[in-house]
Amino acid sequence: MSFRLIKQIYFKLPILLKVLMVILLFMFLFGFLIHLVEPDQFPSIFDGIWWAFITGATVGYGDLVPSTPAGKIVAICLVLTGGGLIAYYITSLAALTFHQEQEMEAGKIAFKGYNHLVIIGWNERSRQLIKIISKSSPQIQMVLIDTTLQHVPFSDYPVHFIKGDPTEDRILQRANVKLADRVLITADITRSERTSDNMSILTVVAIRGNNPSIPIIVEIMSSAQIANAKRAGATTILRSNDFTSTLFYHELIRQPNARPFEDIFHLLSTQQFHHSVLNADMEKMNFDEVASLLRNKQQILIGFIRNNQYHMNPSVKSQMQNGDLLISFIPWKK
Repeated sequence: MSFRLIKQIYFKLPILLKVLMVILLFMFLFGFLIHLVEPDQFPSIFDGIWWAFITGATVGYGDLVPSTPAGKIVAICLVLTGGGLIAYYITSLAALTFHQEQEMEAGKIAFKGYNHLVIIGWNERSRQLIKIISKSSPQIQMVLIDTTLQHVPFSDYPVHFIKGDPTEDRILQRANVKLADRVLITADITRSERTSDNMSILTVVAIRGNNPSIPIIVEIMSSAQIANAKRAGATTILRSNDFTSTLFYHELIRQPNARPFEDIFHLLSTQQFHHSVLNADMEKMNFDEVASLLRNKQQILIGFIRNNQYHMNPSVKSQMQNGDLLISFIPWKK
């Protein structure tokens, strides 16, 4: 390897690595010199290198000390050169760490993990979602993509923030969407419903182009755009307006003692929906018989799907058929 090639490689290295290499070179050089000058005080090269590091770092244990004028001159040269290099290295390392933290909070650092959740859009819904996930499933890594945020302190919200337009490939690549577990796209309620849905659908197309198999959950405001979202490649479509309107209806037209919102909130906080295909040995059983069997497994059967039709809270005498998809509640795993 030629000297010119070595020089090219050296100058391409990060500044901290270059400084560290120079420090190591100086410490080995001064350690070897002090061993030559004072072999009695420094019987091995390792003793000399140890003294060089301790002296250069201005620690000064005093276990090894030069006693001759020549040795003291070597020590003076070490302090004037190596000591400054070590101080520069430590301050540079601290500055780099601070700069890295600032860059991460500003959303400029690419995410290197995998099997993570990608959440697109910063709003009250996504903020609450991040808090719920971080509390109930702290092992899950999250990446947040947003164009409006200036920074996200990791201490407040344990997410890796990526600032940018989620319809751009470079932003999705920075979020490592190719290795993500799934993606959630929240609607931008600051825009009109049509504009918000168009942006969400365009984001679906961009994500699907980067990862053809990843599950994509998208919030759509207008029912007219549901078909377009499906065509774009959305796996699950959240119709938040339909859900909220139905909840409004339940609150307005309800039994006197019922509390629909509180009931649903607490139910979904402790239980999760579970779909399972009817077992062969359960065919021809009545609904209440199947419900009793599942209850022993801590599953609450609330209905079934047959031929894409939902049958919720059916008659207890409803006979189950081959291919029925059971809908039940199961506890969240701790």
